[in-house]
Amino acid sequence: MQRPRETALDASDLREGGAWTHLQRAKNQALWSIAALSLESTRRLPMPLLLRLGRALGAAAHLVAVRARHIALSNVAMVFPELDDRQRRAFVRRNFETLGELLGETIALMKPRGGPPPLPLSDEARRLLGETGGERQGIVFASAHLGPWERVAASLVSAGVPLVTVARESYDPRFSRMYEALRSAQGVRVVWRGTPGAALRIVRTLRSGGVLGVPMDLRARVPSLDAPFLGRPAPTATGAARLALRTGAAVVVGTAAPARPPLRKNATSPPPDRTETADLVITATRIPTKDLPPGLSGVIELTSRINRELSHRILALPHSWPWMHERWRTETGV
Repeated sequence: MQRPRETALDASDLREGGAWTHLQRAKNQALWSIAALSLESTRRLPMPLLLRLGRALGAAAHLVAVRARHIALSNVAMVFPELDDRQRRAFVRRNFETLGELLGETIALMKPRGGPPPLPLSDEARRLLGETGGERQGIVFASAHLGPWERVAASLVSAGVPLVTVARESYDPRFSRMYEALRSAQGVRVVWRGTPGAALRIVRTLRSGGVLGVPMDLRARVPSLDAPFLGRPAPTATGAARLALRTGAAVVVGTAAPARPPLRKNATSPPPDRTETADLVITATRIPTKDLPPGLSGVIELTSRINRELSHRILALPHSWPWMHERWRTETGV
């Protein structure tokens, strides 16, 4: 384990007080224009067509996004060493297509009618998110970018869960506003962690018995430590663990999960080929904290416990997680 660390500031990152160069401004304007035009031209399409278009977009990205494809292949080879080259390439191709389909589903959430229905909650998820919230200490809901995570948030709110999500602002403020419009339309409240008063809103959410949604599966420019993730040490944000131990909030890990757990050869092998965006439910697991000591050692252990549960969930739905993310990279390289 390593002590918490932060990534160096980027002089061109608006979120860190930087400024875009003229070239970056032109590039970002082009990206925004393409995204806004694409959204406006597709959001009214029927959901089945959006899913097909999303899958086609994912297949196209797999062909042209060479660097992202290379990162995904490297990550898959590290986590699933038993797969041969042909199997790894098929896995990554399917991963791109699945994430494209999930993008189409996310766009469908913005439709006033005809969008995807809420995902059902397992009985255990309903119990945990109801009972622990009733203790008036709040819940730190650690989750992941796994499967239809935007639909998960919308489904929790639809089921009466008082969810407030924590998110980092986009590199382009216009994308942040688009993202907030998407979640607000579903009744999901967002705390942007870089905005003034964000820390106070987070604490108030827990003290009022609310559920604070915190993504824990990707690298972030926040204080982090190395903790096992999918079998390898990976920089992991410590904020959720510190907050839970400081406030006494319960810790619950929850994501979309297969309604029927797939059979696999061993604990690390991916499941057999099937459509991963169908037959999903929201499941939740409470992470024990009563035995943890205060201070850094407790933070390290709690972060590791959360990572173990998230890893288990990703292995149950592996093609629906962003393997092209530089999850295990450091400032000096892979």
